[in-house]
Amino acid sequence: MYNVPGLGSEGMATQGLFVGLVTLDLIYRTAQLPDRNQKLVASDYLVAAGGPATNAAVAFSYLGNSATVLGGVGSHPITHLILTDLRQCGVTVIDLAPSQLTPPPVSSILVTDTTGDRAIISINAVKTQAIADAIPANVFKPIEVVLIDGHQIAVGQAIAQQAKAQGIPIVLDGGSWKPGLETILPWIDYAICSANFQPPGCHSEADVFGYLTKLGIPHIAVTHGEQPIQYRARTQSGTIAVPSIPAVDTLGAGDIFHGAFCHYLLQTSFVEALAQAAEVAAHSCRFFGTRAWRE
Repeated sequence: MYNVPGLGSEGMATQGLFVGLVTLDLIYRTAQLPDRNQKLVASDYLVAAGGPATNAAVAFSYLGNSATVLGGVGSHPITHLILTDLRQCGVTVIDLAPSQLTPPPVSSILVTDTTGDRAIISINAVKTQAIADAIPANVFKPIEVVLIDGHQIAVGQAIAQQAKAQGIPIVLDGGSWKPGLETILPWIDYAICSANFQPPGCHSEADVFGYLTKLGIPHIAVTHGEQPIQYRARTQSGTIAVPSIPAVDTLGAGDIFHGAFCHYLLQTSFVEALAQAAEVAAHSCRFFGTRAWRE
């Protein structure tokens, strides 16, 4: 088992709500990406639940907490694979679309042996958007941190407003810009974005920091893979080095980073939570897939 920084007998378990995308991930390890009309034989494979909020919840649960995913799953036969995997990971699922009979989003992922880079094709949540009325009345009993990945806009906005009213810290997984995010951002306390996060009118990282700061978000960070993390916390700004490791698979590293950040956020400072989350995410890149790093 991974020696989690800062987690010991004195570690305080927290209750986290993770709002967004739930997928079924079909992950293949290959020597290379296929050429046109080429068939490849994978050297390894994994079938697991996926999605930014979902993988973050798995990491949060592994670090000793109680994690609940709020997303659309439905009643298609293949959802059994998703629910079984998350049950094994200790993650609870609140289904926003229990009567939905169509398949949940499925991602096909190729991980290249030599670099650990991943190529992904997925439909995400574009066809499985839920309405705010689908949120259960008792969803916040008890919750101490909320993460929103932006894939469920109406639900994310409603959850963010309710969490803010109750003083619950709200974390944004800003992997990429999604139409409608502007309705959620004013409620965010911690915006943790990738270098691919580009709001309308933003053409540089400075633009992104400026855009989010004008919305009143007090804590902002931008990750750059293996490069240092840039952050701004009110009047403080700086960089955080990321551990250098031989990467086997970078799939889900950002999601795991966000889940670990939620774990450390309530234990330490913003900057230290970023640093410790980077350690966990770097460790996950030593293993193939999104689950083996926990063993």
